[in-house]
Amino acid sequence: MKTSLWSMDAKYFLHLLLFISMNASLTSCKKDLYEKKDSVAKNNLSGSFKKNRPAASQPNVILILIDDMGYEVPSYSGGQSYETPSLDFMAYNGMQFSQCYCHPDGFPSRLAMYTGKYNFRNYVHWAVLPDGSKTIGNLMQDAGYATCFLGKWQCGGGDAKIISSGYSKYRAFDVIGDDQRVGRYKNPVIYENGQYLPDSLTNGRYSEDMFFDYFSNFVDSNITNPFFVVYASNLVAQPFVPSPDDPDYATWDPAFDQDNQDIKYFPGMVKYVDKKIGQIIQKVSDAGLAENTLIMFTADNATRSTITSDFKGYTISGQKTETTRPGTNISFAAYWPGTILPGQINNTDLIDFTDFLPTLADLAGTTITSDYGITDGVSFNDNLLGIPGVNRDWVFCHWDNNLNDYNLVPPQRFVNNKFYKLYGGSNYKRFFNIQKDIFEKKPLPDSALTPYEQRVKLSFEQVLQTEHN
Repeated sequence: MKTSLWSMDAKYFLHLLLFISMNASLTSCKKDLYEKKDSVAKNNLSGSFKKNRPAASQPNVILILIDDMGYEVPSYSGGQSYETPSLDFMAYNGMQFSQCYCHPDGFPSRLAMYTGKYNFRNYVHWAVLPDGSKTIGNLMQDAGYATCFLGKWQCGGGDAKIISSGYSKYRAFDVIGDDQRVGRYKNPVIYENGQYLPDSLTNGRYSEDMFFDYFSNFVDSNITNPFFVVYASNLVAQPFVPSPDDPDYATWDPAFDQDNQDIKYFPGMVKYVDKKIGQIIQKVSDAGLAENTLIMFTADNATRSTITSDFKGYTISGQKTETTRPGTNISFAAYWPGTILPGQINNTDLIDFTDFLPTLADLAGTTITSDYGITDGVSFNDNLLGIPGVNRDWVFCHWDNNLNDYNLVPPQRFVNNKFYKLYGGSNYKRFFNIQKDIFEKKPLPDSALTPYEQRVKLSFEQVLQTEHN
């Protein structure tokens, strides 16, 4: 379908080694991580798939962004510790992308996704979307979509910033420099229409339930209009506390979330966000919009390191804030019945978070205008539709993790494809084969490079020299 500068023989099952302990024998790994399922998962969702309006040139789009969920969590990608039937349904009845790359931490990933720009162009410091920024919300709103933002905002600016970013409707958390670990789940701190909801509306409630209720009403109000929703879930980030399906929830005092949190609640949190995703799918189906709605799922970064999980027979720790492959390679699945053929696993095409902006532009039938400034993404709409197109040959990351103007940490910069990775600085000495050395323990010296590896490294050096402040 597509050609890529770095295409290689199919025998290279890239993700065979992903997240496997460095102490494990590599020769013991005999099964491809992304082995295709023998059959498509059975549709267990009820409801009509009759469309309320004809298949339009502007499909509805729902972008689900989970907080702190690494590749090892969903069972469709090999996780063995958690129940994720809704994610599995999406993946098995849609398309899985095994080569999607985020940033090592959450807000830098969100900034790249929302604006389509590498962070060196617009990162000021943590949780600040620069004034005047054009986002995916603006893009879809200007294309005629009804727009809605739900969940963790983390871009500052309150009502004015959310509205100016293209969202006419919202119910949000972490809006104006809030402490994102307080009021996150039970008795949530929720911001809507320029003010925080009163305790009378939030006491005893759970944030994800309130987000879904708003989503459901929004869909009902836009049955005949194209709509775009960003659902940026609070789950599954800490504090690790009981969800409503846990017996401990009823008596849990959220005032002590941070003191009493326990990782034993993490599996229940995963199960609950999966439940919410199932409800989103069901709502769209019940509204008769399933065949005209694209639902995409990914996460902003890897799992926190305090969480250990079973993955393909191995026990691994979360890799959040690591620049290595396990810290940046993230799950991504797209579900669009009648348009995306079921049971597809894309192990070839590279996707980074800047690619969502141009992809949404293609889906909406619009263009990215000059007032967006320089953007860096490459559309993967053709991958979704199974038509010819152009692939990116590398993904790039400029990770500036300064939390404020006084915590000056030099940014980390790197470029990679499926097999190799090069870091900026130090005369480009940190060049790795990330197929064989996923935790980047042994840089490849120039003297040991094959002619092909020399060409790859040289091309990566040119990327790092081009993508700069």
